[in-house]
Amino acid sequence: MTEILVSDVNLNSVCERLEQNCCVDQNQHNLSSQPQTPVHKRHSNTGAKLWGRVRSKLLRQKLDPQTVQSKNWHMDVIEMNGIKVEFSMKFTSRDLSLKRTPSKKQSGVFGVKINVVTKRERSKVPYIVRQCIEEVEKRGIDEVGIYRISGVATDIQALKSAFDTNTKDILVMLSDMDINAIAGTLKLYFRELPEPLLTDRLYPAFMEGIALSDPAAKENCMMHLLRSLPDPNIMTFLTLLEHLKRVAEKEPINKMSLHNLATVFGPTLLRPSESESAKGQHITSASDIWSHDVMAQVQVLLYYLQHPPISYAELKRNTLYFSTDV
Repeated sequence: MTEILVSDVNLNSVCERLEQNCCVDQNQHNLSSQPQTPVHKRHSNTGAKLWGRVRSKLLRQKLDPQTVQSKNWHMDVIEMNGIKVEFSMKFTSRDLSLKRTPSKKQSGVFGVKINVVTKRERSKVPYIVRQCIEEVEKRGIDEVGIYRISGVATDIQALKSAFDTNTKDILVMLSDMDINAIAGTLKLYFRELPEPLLTDRLYPAFMEGIALSDPAAKENCMMHLLRSLPDPNIMTFLTLLEHLKRVAEKEPINKMSLHNLATVFGPTLLRPSESESAKGQHITSASDIWSHDVMAQVQVLLYYLQHPPISYAELKRNTLYFSTDV
């Protein structure tokens, strides 16, 4: 039986893990007493159809208001052609699953403010971001579902520990580690920042800016918001932005479009502070929670991904013009 903790932001990874496990061992159906050569497990048509039913069930449960309000595990069984999937699931709101708690650590990188890390490293972009991006571009950019498919949790935790302790073996570990674990480590780093990369302070302005209907006004607003970020945040965001664009260039191979990448990273890079979340507590249904903020967060990142290349120098030049314009 599989236990699943379903949140607004991890449903896809839950579904992917189920899909990976939804396969048939052909040996189970061979009743002959003669010795047989072992046959590797593989996805079957039955497994694919069963997986579709599981996914549909998860989505329906996720949007069911009664499921959202319940704090208990919900158990279910789906069966097809002799294959049975038993699972229990519980809904956790996005506010809890993405809740950021400041780290008490004096060293390390996870849970530590980005300006503290870059100052300590004397770098413009945190080392962990640069190394994970480099490794993904070296051998993961053609990987189907890169950044969407979850890495093994123990591998991600091993990489997290290595980066936090500044181990000398980190480069060897990166070269040997499954690429999805490296992609997952990068996502985890951004998710565990004490404050989202695009900051709590500017969150309301980003939400207002992306909703503007006039293209010129939206352009001015969205560029001004980027210029308003602290320097380490700007440099890191622009580095990630160009990387994700390069990943999307391989969409015919890796199946990761700009929209897919924005869906993965948007709610991690940009989310409301606790005070902003409290203002929206009157929204109670799961579908409202999902559509109210998350889709706007995705659209913000998608806007920048679809924008022509943005350079740090150009942003700073425009800052000077903006500040001296009368």
